[in-house]
Amino acid sequence: MSAPHRAGFVSILGRPNAGKSTLLNALLGQKLAAVASRPQTTRTSIQGVLTLPEAQVVFVDTPGIHKSDTLLNKRMMDTVRAAAPADVALFLVDALAPFSEEDAQAVDLVKKLEAPALAVFNKIDALKSKPKLLSLIQQYGAHHEFAEFIPISAMGGEGLDALRKEIVQRLPEGPALYPEDHVTDQPERFLAAEILRERILRLTREEVPHAVAVLVDQFEDTPKLLRIAATIFVERTGQKTILIGTAGAMLKRIGTEARQELEKTFGKKVFLQTFVKVKPGWRENPQFLSELDWRGMAGT
Repeated sequence: MSAPHRAGFVSILGRPNAGKSTLLNALLGQKLAAVASRPQTTRTSIQGVLTLPEAQVVFVDTPGIHKSDTLLNKRMMDTVRAAAPADVALFLVDALAPFSEEDAQAVDLVKKLEAPALAVFNKIDALKSKPKLLSLIQQYGAHHEFAEFIPISAMGGEGLDALRKEIVQRLPEGPALYPEDHVTDQPERFLAAEILRERILRLTREEVPHAVAVLVDQFEDTPKLLRIAATIFVERTGQKTILIGTAGAMLKRIGTEARQELEKTFGKKVFLQTFVKVKPGWRENPQFLSELDWRGMAGT
């Protein structure tokens, strides 16, 4: 007899910069979430659906578990707590970082979950000392009884097959929750905004931190061409100057790289217009934060 079909929800939790979005993209085989070498890149929960012959896995990527010092950060942490209930939880750990008090506090959130939690140790491709990994596993194991400890490299793909197997066997039996071709709950205009924001984070690095937001003003999809107009918001005039660059060079580079990524994502030519505006204190503006959420873009 064939094994029963399984389906369920899997929350991806962890500290900032552990690689949660990279892992989501790797497990799905395509980019859904913004990825940058910066903490707190993800700002809202992002759902990605992996459909296999034997199972359907609904992954929920969440912002990194961190201290809430602005209204934006408070809403990000509310997103983490709302996404936590699931059939399986993945607690992603940066295997290159030493165990800290902040990590212990993050584990405390995992302790409150009813679902089995897998401790997933990421970036092992860059880890030179295997005894260091074993020591790290022991430290996390002392703080919580995880269902399993799994070393992986989300970037290189090492250990992902074993991780999928561990996830699937813990999902409840049942039919698929979504159609076979369903991949994400995000509207396309939100994906476009995330791709543009990722380029900004990658190219400006420390100069323009997470004081940048992107709203798509126009998203006109035709059979041969996708027209997108987007506004990039920053908090200070100096940040706007950095984003535009000398004679507009930085903004042009951001737009070119974002357009190339958009064309790969949507499979057609893209005409992209970008504008930069200063909006002081937007991270403390409830109405603006609601506009940034993809649910607002979807009208829900």
